[in-house]
Amino acid sequence: MQISTICRNRIYRVLAVVFWVLVWQLVSMAVNSPILVASPARTFLALAELGQTAAFYQAILGSLGRICLGFTLALALGLMLGALSFVWKWVNVLLQPIVSVIKATPVASFVILALIWITSTNLSVFISFLMVFPIVYQNTLAGLGSADKKLLEMADVFRFSHRARIRAIYLPAAYPHLLTAAKLSLGMCWKAGIAAEIIGQPRNSIGAQLNQAKLFFNTPELFAWTIAIIVVSVAFERLVMVGIHALMRRTGHA
Repeated sequence: MQISTICRNRIYRVLAVVFWVLVWQLVSMAVNSPILVASPARTFLALAELGQTAAFYQAILGSLGRICLGFTLALALGLMLGALSFVWKWVNVLLQPIVSVIKATPVASFVILALIWITSTNLSVFISFLMVFPIVYQNTLAGLGSADKKLLEMADVFRFSHRARIRAIYLPAAYPHLLTAAKLSLGMCWKAGIAAEIIGQPRNSIGAQLNQAKLFFNTPELFAWTIAIIVVSVAFERLVMVGIHALMRRTGHA
């Protein structure tokens, strides 16, 4: 029954994709201008041509490496500072204004300001970090704060060590919040990182290739790069989520 439901859902997803590709084709036929709307055939042909060049893979690997670095740094720092803020309330009081400012400031403002301080090569790392850090920090704090009070009282009675408390009580409580943080931040950091690259124009980046396609009015190539961004974004998200699940299974909390 479960396998049948999974197969049915996959068929529905494929049919949904086919439907929107047909809509895309009809729109391109109605507009009848490849500069305004490239057809699916032209787009996938452009994607196939890009796939035969070394620059295509260098751009993808370059962007992926920078954005992954920003995400990893934000994840590590968000977890660490979130835990410290839970233990020492003054840390949360100190950091809360900064977190609020990061959340409220538009990405474009950060990109322009960051270009004054850092090189264009590191711009997407910095912007990806800023997109992820507040989400991870606040979800870590909320997850640790949601630990069952009765279990904590039991831990006091049986004199659990700090390590045992973390493993048996705090990690299971924080796990759903960390999953939510990862799901929310993965797509945001990828899109913000590519937007930063479009402005910063670092070498070997998807953003630089997108900007070049726009300058030459090469709409099929622009659409092709957009599809590549979507595919890499989905793969990046799935890979990170698999890694988080695997890590939690090893600790016995998945």
